[in-house]
Amino acid sequence: MSEVRELKVTARSRFKVGQSVRLNRGFPYRDAAGGDYKVLCELPSRDGEVQYRIKRSGEPYERVVKEGELDHA
Repeated sequence: MSEVRELKVTARSRFKVGQSVRLNRGFPYRDAAGGDYKVLCELPSRDGEVQYRIKRSGEPYERVVKEGELDHA
């Protein structure tokens, strides 16, 4: 039997796909470059907080961060 899962959005998102964001200073990213990142997509919530996949131009990889770790650019 196949299992059907529904993704339910329970919280309103602060950021939209394509929006510029910055990592907030309160969260310690060891190797994170400063500057603006683009929101690539919204991910399912984890621990009750929306997550996003973000990318900074010039970096070859993407990051997954929680909404509370981001500020508007």
